[in-house]
Amino acid sequence: MRIAILGARGIPASYGGFETFAEQLATRLVARGHQVTVYAEGGDRPVADTLYQGVRVRTRRRPRWGAASVLAYDCACLWDARRDYDLVYMLGYGAAWACWWPRVFGVPVWINVDGLEWARSKWGRGARTYLRCMEWMSTKVATRLIADAEAIAQRFRQNYPWGAPTSFVAYGAELVPAEAADPSVLANWGLQAHRYMLVVARPEPENHILEIVQGYLLHGSDWPLVVVGDVSGGTPYQRQLKALASERVRFVGGIYDVAQLQSLRVHAACYLHGHSVGGTNPSLLEALACGNWVIAHDNEFNSEVARDAADYFRTSQQLAACLQDWFHRTHEERQKRAERARQVVQSFYDWEQITDAYESLMYEQCCPSA
Repeated sequence: MRIAILGARGIPASYGGFETFAEQLATRLVARGHQVTVYAEGGDRPVADTLYQGVRVRTRRRPRWGAASVLAYDCACLWDARRDYDLVYMLGYGAAWACWWPRVFGVPVWINVDGLEWARSKWGRGARTYLRCMEWMSTKVATRLIADAEAIAQRFRQNYPWGAPTSFVAYGAELVPAEAADPSVLANWGLQAHRYMLVVARPEPENHILEIVQGYLLHGSDWPLVVVGDVSGGTPYQRQLKALASERVRFVGGIYDVAQLQSLRVHAACYLHGHSVGGTNPSLLEALACGNWVIAHDNEFNSEVARDAADYFRTSQQLAACLQDWFHRTHEERQKRAERARQVVQSFYDWEQITDAYESLMYEQCCPSA
């Protein structure tokens, strides 16, 4: 099959979840004999197509129009992919209205609906209204919707019963053995292995970083809390977080080096996860894949992913109690939880199994009589 994957910044992945997903799925589909194109952002000058592990990487310009630049980039990709493919797979519904273009030429279009994008605090009222409209539009223009969490899939089925069919296909993760993470990297931040708490998240209210910091301070541990994310003070929420910075609460900025992030995760005492509006969050899966003891915000998305391999909190006081509980756990109990976390990833979030599910749906879509 000839498949186009749109909506990511490109591959190899160096930024976020969509990029990692595009790389993992595309390279595996190519290994199975399919022709896959992943669209990538480019500068002002045209760039020739390249190959990455057999995947064609096709670059299109992203204008410098602020928040609207992503929409313009997605539209440019959709226009380019309007023909010559058996399937177009758009990651995200921000440009849902433009997904008609391939459909006019007889090309099926899938849309990955991700999480509740319109609920993110970074968007103003106008952007939220637009995204709510695009959520509805995606159910009208897509041949099929894909959700990476069953809770999101159920929401679309209930709210849009007459819309496009919605399928659940999980996001994936690769297990990270402890010996693969270099502990010497921790010296960059003055940390000792298994003697610090870790958060990896964008500094937005729906990720509950403030509640995590407050719960950590309530607990009173001397071990530092390390927050990975760009807390530069550009928003009132970021300024509120920065006011709590100290030797105990360390905001170390964004870290995009995979090996460094893996070392931070593998050698953390606890991983604290506050995301609440996404579907399957890659940071949570990666923490489980590292065998972390996870304490996660109590919502349907996180509990669907982590199951019984995590503790859960809703308030700062509950988080402090969870931390207190962790300090009383034995080494054997912590090892058992680490094994359970990796078992969850291996059983439900293996990339090969996920590729099997996608390939089956793609054959059903493109070769129904096969």
